[in-house]
Amino acid sequence: MSNVERVLSISRDIAAPAATIFSLIANPARHGEFDGSGMVQEVRGGASQLTLGAKFGMDMKMGLLPYRITNTVVEFEEDRLIAWEHFGKHRWRYQLEPLGDGSSTKVTESFDWSTSKSPKMIELMKYPKKHRPNIERTLEKIAEIVEPG
Repeated sequence: MSNVERVLSISRDIAAPAATIFSLIANPARHGEFDGSGMVQEVRGGASQLTLGAKFGMDMKMGLLPYRITNTVVEFEEDRLIAWEHFGKHRWRYQLEPLGDGSSTKVTESFDWSTSKSPKMIELMKYPKKHRPNIERTLEKIAEIVEPG
């Protein structure tokens, strides 16, 4: 499998400016509000507003198993792009593209395991397939939070 095939991306047009959406995503204390997987519990220290190189911890839960993880922001362009990874090196990425007059934004969330230390393990665990509905729910929740009305 090529590295290009090791990226799952889903996009949604959201009726809000890119800056509004980016502000939500770049605030780790709010990640639990829009996480579609149900795994993110709460922020555990680190940066309050993410920038390149920022580290932030999260209390997570997979099924009944609670755990903690530390993430590092590895890609960053204000109001356009943010991605973070943890010790496994796979990445969660958000790309924002303003549409029309800028009052709407195409938001693309990606699960990128091309950078992973163990891409085959991620595939054996079927994470790409499992993450598809999670990403769709995440984008839906972001829209619910930021869209007017």
